[in-house]
Amino acid sequence: MTLDEPAQDPTRTLVLEAFADTIIPGEKRFPGDRAVAGAAAGGGAVAAGAIELLEHPAGGLADALTTLVYSLDEHAREYATARDLELDESVPAFVALSFEHRTALVDQLTQPDHPEKQMWVGLALFSNMAFDSAAHLSTPAALAAGHPGLHTIGYRLPDEDGLWRFPSFSYGRRLADLHPDTTTTGSPA
Repeated sequence: MTLDEPAQDPTRTLVLEAFADTIIPGEKRFPGDRAVAGAAAGGGAVAAGAIELLEHPAGGLADALTTLVYSLDEHAREYATARDLELDESVPAFVALSFEHRTALVDQLTQPDHPEKQMWVGLALFSNMAFDSAAHLSTPAALAAGHPGLHTIGYRLPDEDGLWRFPSFSYGRRLADLHPDTTTTGSPA
């Protein structure tokens, strides 16, 4: 892989998917899935749209992804060499690592004293955001499509009119009286 490969390169996508799956694992999408290791039941970060979020221009990482993938693969080769692991050359080095070795490598890269920690923590945060907030999608659309993360964390569906109402208080009691100038939409006058 070179630094100037296009954003739609399938090799690049495999590495990003493998990284996202390492952060929030999910089940394999098909029997020969190499990027998603199948370390957990249900959909993980990949099924939640981690790649779409990473590629979104508003996130600020899209332009750096090819470089991050190249660097991650280099780290994977060094990791494998240091442990005398034989990598399958038909897939990128990080993808060729077992889930346990991917996890160990990501742990190393995100340690407080690692000089590249900020890059890898940023990539991990985007994988988490895709899963636990569907930041790249409209919340009602994500819920309607069965977004795995929102359903896993128990995000409830809106009422039939598309609005969320909460008939019971989260603390079990009302914390304050409604301001007399509050409108029917909940806004202050």
